[in-house]
Amino acid sequence: MAIQYKEHGVVTKIKGCIVALVGLDNCINGQLVRFGYGTEGVIIGFDEEETQILLVKEKGSLKTGDKATMTLEPFNTPVGENFIGRVVNVLGEPLDNLEPLIHKEYYPIFGKSPSVLEREIVKDTVETGIKILDTMIPIGRGQRQLILGDKMTGKTAVGTDIILNQKGKDVKCIYCCIGKGKAALDRVVSLFKERGAFEYTTIVAAMAGTSPGQQYLAPYISCSIGEYFVHRGGNVIVVFDDFTKHAWAYREISLLLDRPPGRESYPGDIFYLHSRMIERAAKYSKELGGGSMTFFPIIELLEGDLTGYVSTNLVSMTDGQIYLSTALFGEGFKPAIDIGLSVSRIGSKVQWKAMKKLSKSLRLEYLQFREMLKISRLKASGAKSEEAVEQQKGGEILSELLKQGKDAPINMVEEVLLFFGLAKKLVYDLDNEQIKKMKTEIYDYAKERCQEALDKLDETHDLTDDIEEAFTKVYKEYVKKCEREKIEQEKALAAQAANSEE
Repeated sequence: MAIQYKEHGVVTKIKGCIVALVGLDNCINGQLVRFGYGTEGVIIGFDEEETQILLVKEKGSLKTGDKATMTLEPFNTPVGENFIGRVVNVLGEPLDNLEPLIHKEYYPIFGKSPSVLEREIVKDTVETGIKILDTMIPIGRGQRQLILGDKMTGKTAVGTDIILNQKGKDVKCIYCCIGKGKAALDRVVSLFKERGAFEYTTIVAAMAGTSPGQQYLAPYISCSIGEYFVHRGGNVIVVFDDFTKHAWAYREISLLLDRPPGRESYPGDIFYLHSRMIERAAKYSKELGGGSMTFFPIIELLEGDLTGYVSTNLVSMTDGQIYLSTALFGEGFKPAIDIGLSVSRIGSKVQWKAMKKLSKSLRLEYLQFREMLKISRLKASGAKSEEAVEQQKGGEILSELLKQGKDAPINMVEEVLLFFGLAKKLVYDLDNEQIKKMKTEIYDYAKERCQEALDKLDETHDLTDDIEEAFTKVYKEYVKKCEREKIEQEKALAAQAANSEE
């Protein structure tokens, strides 16, 4: 019979979700503490006199004088394949009214991040399906990419679009909902059901009505579930929506623990808290299976203030940020990603070779176009040089190509095809309405005429002479078709006008 070490303590104080115990002589942060009637907590702090417990699972009311039992067991979370397609809380209990989950394996919540020797260089592409990201802000598997912006600017939509685009790519996705309302979670659940994303996705939810303890632990639970797949050589994407609510929950817990508040009333260790979690994202070495875990933490800003305490912390510890602008959103440019303030520090080395060839100057061209628009609004319009006219035309086409509807990610082959026409100036003869139509039609048009070239591009990720020749031919035929349609339309309008005069 195995000998099990146990210690017993007595409850002395209860402050919301924080319980103080005396009598525990040996404590480690993250250890499991059990109270009566199935109530459980995790050690979150201690000193010489008392131990502080964060309540996570409450099955009955506690009062001073109640006893608690602590073993050497850490607070573990259930993990496994059975989480795919499910909506669960931080305790691994289902929230989707489906059959109960049977747990066979458990991982520690506060897992260690891999060391430098256990990592590899980030080199594989995360195909986001969002054109502005894949062309100008490339993201690699194992990267930490921050999404930030004001309320209602489309931050969640960027995260969910990335998840939707992983269908059929052998990537497991986890959507971590922290402190959001039930209506917001329901929208995400219905979207994933409608688009078949639950075939490879898990939702871990700690909604606004749950305790600060559950909201605090939700991202850690999501990391542990993801690590189960990574340790088996899989690729995982985790979207944390959002870290602002997580920081609020931890601030509330810290104030209940009587820890001195710092900047914006946050405790001083909020940086360590987030950085330790963010470091769990990595591209693992071949010896550890070669899997990867990619993080997309979301932060909500107040009136576009990038200098907030939590936001600046996360900008410094991630590999880049995607900034969503309220002004661009108001102009109707969606996704409202500000290229000037967005960056990926991994760079173009993770891009497809084909996309790298086509997009190497796009960022500069787009920023120059935006600057030219500002100047043209201030100055009186006058005669423009041919170069300026061509630059404006290219900028207008690029701007239109980058616009993308919500919940509508596209595959990388289609993106390469779209920007091939722009890079080779094959679509400069089309007007704005024709460009809008071309965006939706050109891929199907190409599939009918050069499916082999599209398949070869999907296989090699590079533009060979044969592929370029096939794409050029498709675009020339399409532009001629558009010209014929325009002439026929003009004739029809002229005939209609003549008939009305008679």
